[in-house]
Amino acid sequence: MFQATRRRLAIWYTTVTAVLLLMFASGFYWYVRDTLVDRVDDTLNHVVEVVERSLIIEPDDIEPNNPQSNSGGNHESSQFMSSFQVNVEASFRSNGEAADDDHIDLEWFDAEGRLLWSTLERPLKVPLHVNSYGETVHQGDTLLLRQMTRKIQRGRQVLGYLRVSHPWFEVTKPTQQLMVDLIFGIVLTIGAVAAIGWLLSGLAIAPVLDSYQRMKQFTADASHELRNPIAVLQTNVQVALADPNPDPTTQQTQLQIVERITRRLGRLVEDLLFLARQDSGIAQWPTQPISLSGVIQEVVEEQKAIAHLQHITLTFHPRHLSESMPASALALVEGDRTQLLRLFTNLISNAIQYTPIRGCITVTLISKSAHGKRSDKPDLITVEVADTGIGIAAADLPQVFERFYQVDASRSRRPPIMTATTGQTSSGSGLGLAIAQVITENHGGTIAIASEPNKGTTVTVTLPLRESVKPT
Repeated sequence: MFQATRRRLAIWYTTVTAVLLLMFASGFYWYVRDTLVDRVDDTLNHVVEVVERSLIIEPDDIEPNNPQSNSGGNHESSQFMSSFQVNVEASFRSNGEAADDDHIDLEWFDAEGRLLWSTLERPLKVPLHVNSYGETVHQGDTLLLRQMTRKIQRGRQVLGYLRVSHPWFEVTKPTQQLMVDLIFGIVLTIGAVAAIGWLLSGLAIAPVLDSYQRMKQFTADASHELRNPIAVLQTNVQVALADPNPDPTTQQTQLQIVERITRRLGRLVEDLLFLARQDSGIAQWPTQPISLSGVIQEVVEEQKAIAHLQHITLTFHPRHLSESMPASALALVEGDRTQLLRLFTNLISNAIQYTPIRGCITVTLISKSAHGKRSDKPDLITVEVADTGIGIAAADLPQVFERFYQVDASRSRRPPIMTATTGQTSSGSGLGLAIAQVITENHGGTIAIASEPNKGTTVTVTLPLRESVKPT
């Protein structure tokens, strides 16, 4: 599916680029062609002007026109009209053999359109067409000429016609070469664009592919986590329904199992909904100044009962490295209380879950200036949750914040721990640290984990101190 999408993106990118290149090449070709034609026309017009100025025009014989005698007979007056002609022999040089094929040919026609003089070896079978601009004409089937014809007159008398011809290959030859170069360049460019388009489409689709793989893994893991409790729930319900005379004690046990599984499913669905809202960007948290030490104290008090049942020591040690303000003020952060409670509940309950009997969990809060009093960067509050539990292997540390990641090869269960109250093993869904990371990042902080197998794990959360309560 993604390869087909990548091919379509590359094809569309190449097609659009090819169309744009063709449009540009066509426009450039016609621009160059028109420029060459204008250049030839300017040359023809200049030649016509030069030849016209060099024509030797002589008066023709004087002829009387409508002579009339007056009534006295003593004085005779006549009206005369002067007539002129062009001295062709004196005006034009010899029409010997042309030195080159690209020379300009001249033709002189009399007033009646008869050819009197030409530099061409063979007369052109082209009708005389007076124009003040260049036009392209054919001679036979192959030769093309660019011509300009000018009427030469003195007053109202037409003396003749001057036609100037220029070989058309001075336009066709460079334009043909230009077309070959453009085609070659376009083909190479389209090939390069196709390769680059394939590469860019791969880069563009990589985040989509990564998101799809994450969603696919997320769906598979969620399905796995939901499948087992639903199957247990369904089995217990079927057993209860199949017994026509249920024992009250057995029935109560089954209901307790159903209730525990229902709570577990509720927590899992709540976690999935939380992460889905974060991914979609629709989650909006109300922010307010919050005493972080108060939040942690509340979570520790709630979790102490669970830790006591498992014979685990849970202690909280706030330490403040600045003496300029009271501890309660130094622990103020800007955020959402509910989410911060969830953050530290996940971390502490996770530590309890993976700490064996007679283990120890220490929660430490440290308020300190991270960059000095004169720095513009915010001061920080660091919370460390350290346990003496089973620890995590170094190879698994980079993946512990992934959703549903559980430290074993199957990624389905973490190493189980025997609880003191029920004698049964318990394990998480693999979402606790992922949710903790999301909440920490939403509050502008960072979270890190350090661990050593069979020695314990330390999770460090660092949050920025509220601006208005920085120590001075």
